[in-house]
Amino acid sequence: MDEALEGLEPESVWNYFDKIRQIPRCSKNEAKIVEFIENTAKELELKVMKDQEGNIVIVKPASPGYENHPGVCLQGHLDMVGEKNADVEHDFSSDPIQLRREGEYIMAKGTTLGADNGIGCAILLAISEEKELKHPPLEMLFTVDEETGMTGASKMTKDFIRHRKLINVDSEELGTIYIGCAGGGDTSLRFPLGAKSQATGTTGVNIAVKGLKGGHSGVDIHLGRTNAIKCLARVLNNILLEQKIRLVDITGGNKRNAIPREAQASVLVEDTSKVEDVIKKLENELLDEFEGIEDNIEIQGIKFEGKQGYSEESTMKLITLLCALPHGYLAFNPHIPDLVDTSTNLATVSMEGDEVIIGANTRSSINSAIENVRNQIVATGELAGAQGIKSDAYPSWKPNMNSELLSIAKGVYKNKFASEPEIKAIHAGLETSIIGAHFPGMDMISIGPQIEYPHSPDERVQIASIKTFWEYIVALLEKL
Repeated sequence: MDEALEGLEPESVWNYFDKIRQIPRCSKNEAKIVEFIENTAKELELKVMKDQEGNIVIVKPASPGYENHPGVCLQGHLDMVGEKNADVEHDFSSDPIQLRREGEYIMAKGTTLGADNGIGCAILLAISEEKELKHPPLEMLFTVDEETGMTGASKMTKDFIRHRKLINVDSEELGTIYIGCAGGGDTSLRFPLGAKSQATGTTGVNIAVKGLKGGHSGVDIHLGRTNAIKCLARVLNNILLEQKIRLVDITGGNKRNAIPREAQASVLVEDTSKVEDVIKKLENELLDEFEGIEDNIEIQGIKFEGKQGYSEESTMKLITLLCALPHGYLAFNPHIPDLVDTSTNLATVSMEGDEVIIGANTRSSINSAIENVRNQIVATGELAGAQGIKSDAYPSWKPNMNSELLSIAKGVYKNKFASEPEIKAIHAGLETSIIGAHFPGMDMISIGPQIEYPHSPDERVQIASIKTFWEYIVALLEKL
């Protein structure tokens, strides 16, 4: 076991997490982790099933005396978000996650940790292994490709799981029971730049925005953090106000569900000294505007030799488009304090040939609001000459305060810890929304240990929360 995890309890959970963190498993690259889950089930002499998408179910018979109790499905997802700091060398397709212990937390070294949802999967495997637990018939459901659209859950067949009580272990706040989540959908814009041409009398400048916190585009969107793509657009627009500018290339953000932390553009300009003035001015303005929220914003400008760029007109239209596109929370729930109802994340910008591809991820607890915001994004893009493409959206999960499973889970928590759990809905996507649509009448909750700053290199899991959560879920299964 990695030295950062030595001595931690429950040992079986941390042991499985140690194995999981060594296996490459970013979204759509889950073959090795799927194989690991299959082999583990076989070693435990438990029935295991895999569907054509790669989703896996481990079937564990009930403890003696619990055979006639209604069965329970425990569910987590196998994939993780691969984000790293720019100065870190890490290949998510082959390299294991490097761990470190910092005080009361386990973190990675400059990358995402993968506790979302690697810890949940480790807990399901530990439950599969433990022979002394008291529980009804169990299905351990491991889904694939949750982070890039929940396609694993979406393509499950209706006979893949049998039980009609489901405990999702993909939440990240100990002591909270989630009973609802936002739906969402992606939108992409394809903006044609035309062809590059010679640009005499110009100098190349690479402008990079870095040092931002980023974070989860759902659970962190209300915190007021800034977006590297929006910051870059602001810098470029301020340059455009003073002189002609030609784009050479542009990139920013990595994942649809992560707030962009870094972005850069290479441009050709007539006067680099004015660019330096703009960069210095904007960096100071942003540090002042986001004081206490983003204290490490850095904007760099580095000259390079460059003679070819895209036209001034297409560059201007692209900059204007990036400035105009929405980002952040758009509406709060009128009935639940501090819960975001609708938001959108300007997530990525990249180039394919002579086109700029812009990606956005929209979330809402109101399905019609998802479409309304995505239509606005497409309309804004079309005004600039871009083509808009909307992916299939996934639905929201509507809270059910009369849930039998919720009532039992609340009672177990109160008896175990002498306090009331918080009951919440979350402004993020959970596979419960998809599974609930697939299996009408499914009674569902979502719970988990304390995981902070997911989808960013600052991701960390609180060590003590794992033991507490383990004790809770074991007690809950015994009560069920």
